[in-house]
Amino acid sequence: MHVKKGDKVRVISGKDKGKTGVVLSAFPKDNRVLVEGVNIVKKHSKPSQANPQGGIFSFEAPIHVSNVMPIDPKSGNPTRVGYKTVDGKKVRVAKSGEVLDK
Repeated sequence: MHVKKGDKVRVISGKDKGKTGVVLSAFPKDNRVLVEGVNIVKKHSKPSQANPQGGIFSFEAPIHVSNVMPIDPKSGNPTRVGYKTVDGKKVRVAKSGEVLDK
């Protein structure tokens, strides 16, 4: 996947288009990522022993990885990702030439 946990990304399509956030976790098998403050959904829960009050809870749901782009550290705009070998390691590189991996 072109994004990893901790990357700053911008949503490029869907109901949250234009929002930015940090990737909280990645699910490579499902091609989805969990982005902070994006794709907020509400879940209704009945009262239970764990939660005697019940109620409506808001939380972030995973979004498809094709709907997000990493933000270029140099320009601050969304960028496509390329790959290069640096010191024998494969690293992600923004199209501006800036290395995305620390």
